[in-house]
Amino acid sequence: MKRAPLPGRRFPGAGGRPSGGAAAARPKHSRRAGRWWTPWLFLAPAMLLFLYFKFIPMASALTMSFQEVQPYLGNRWVGTENYTTVLGSEGFRDAVWHTVVLAAGQTAGSMLLGLVLALLMEGQGRRLGFVRSAAFLPVVVPIAVVAELWRIMYHPTEDGMLNSLLGLVGSGPSGFINHPDTSLGSIMITGIWRGAPYDMMIFLAGLAGVDRGLYEAAKVDGASRLQRVWHVTVPGLRSVFTILFILAAIRGLRVFTEVFLLTNGGPDGSTEVVMTLIYKLGLEQNRLGVGAAGAVLLFIATLILTVFVHLVRRRESK
Repeated sequence: MKRAPLPGRRFPGAGGRPSGGAAAARPKHSRRAGRWWTPWLFLAPAMLLFLYFKFIPMASALTMSFQEVQPYLGNRWVGTENYTTVLGSEGFRDAVWHTVVLAAGQTAGSMLLGLVLALLMEGQGRRLGFVRSAAFLPVVVPIAVVAELWRIMYHPTEDGMLNSLLGLVGSGPSGFINHPDTSLGSIMITGIWRGAPYDMMIFLAGLAGVDRGLYEAAKVDGASRLQRVWHVTVPGLRSVFTILFILAAIRGLRVFTEVFLLTNGGPDGSTEVVMTLIYKLGLEQNRLGVGAAGAVLLFIATLILTVFVHLVRRRESK
């Protein structure tokens, strides 16, 4: 006996509407496609915070850089006068030089020390995990605590901690952050000590992706440990070096807290950097327009450096 086709069922070659299963699948696909907004819903709180606390103040600073800010009296448009004042200031040029020197020293020092620490602590041992955690502590300790710790160690008298160590090797006491000739280098050492563990963790993640067969081949060819590091490890970490260079350079150009807490730009302006100068112009001297112009110039310099590194990296990868 021939069975009648079920309602809504469509056979190949037959006309009519799609089967009930296909009709049910289409609304389900449409419902999935309609959930494109779900990730944005989760991102919305963070984006609102960024908008209110970062992007709106950035837009306000850009506007203020073209104005003479007069609280309660109304701002007056002055065009590029604030930028002319900043760029023509000898104090700003000195601050830029100090910032560049400090950023270059901290970037090179933290990356070199971080690579050495990563090579020494590479592995899966339980003890190595504990040592890596201990070495990472300077990154998680608040910068105010770090600055106070190094202030104590930099005590300029003979019974200071570091001066006592220098006395053991027959060297005289140093003024460290209290002397114009050594203050910038002392802050640089503090920044390297705090930034190197962060670079170490990034290098450790990068070392996991280096082909171990290259080490074995180099060892068979008679390469020493240093030669294996230079010809195998360093080329394998090229992308990691690029990322760390950008992060460390931005961190160095925007250095503020350690300088502010250790020396506040002194002695005699020997450690004045762009961020401390902007702080003094804007909040201490109440020249908010000039300070905003300096902040915009610093942002432009950071953006140019980042784009330049990306372009160089892209050209090398082609």
